[in-house]
Amino acid sequence: MGVGKSTVGQLLAERLGVGYRDTDEDIVAGQGRTIADIFVDEGEAAFRALEKETVHRALAEHDGVLALGGGAILDADTRGLLAGQRVVYLSMDVEEAVRRTGLNAARPLLAVNPRRQWRELMEARRPLYEEVATVVVATDGRTPEEVTRAALDALELKEA
Repeated sequence: MGVGKSTVGQLLAERLGVGYRDTDEDIVAGQGRTIADIFVDEGEAAFRALEKETVHRALAEHDGVLALGGGAILDADTRGLLAGQRVVYLSMDVEEAVRRTGLNAARPLLAVNPRRQWRELMEARRPLYEEVATVVVATDGRTPEEVTRAALDALELKEA
């Protein structure tokens, strides 16, 4: 959350001369409401099922840069589909998360005690991110352009 996946994803797509797609945007467009509203109205389990379906469809249909929501890797089937793909895990620490997002209430999983919840989420998710990642790129204190360059270098990809 707030790591810059959308911004960096778009920059990567531009630099590589490929399309960009964000599964969170797909969900919002398909449902006609925000992710926070889906969480409130239907709960996390319903959202995760929708997210899984959306991610699997996007992986099958899209050949360019694909940005996944932070919880997409919670599903074992999704992690299996990511095996063999080039996956960039953009990492950051809690202080950077606070600076970037303020850990505000628009993040449904961080509504109560956001710092503690962010740490708990990351402790649970970090091993899953690392499991699917081809490369890990730290974003702390870096501009989106610097993160994009680091991702391209780590993946040994050339700009188009």
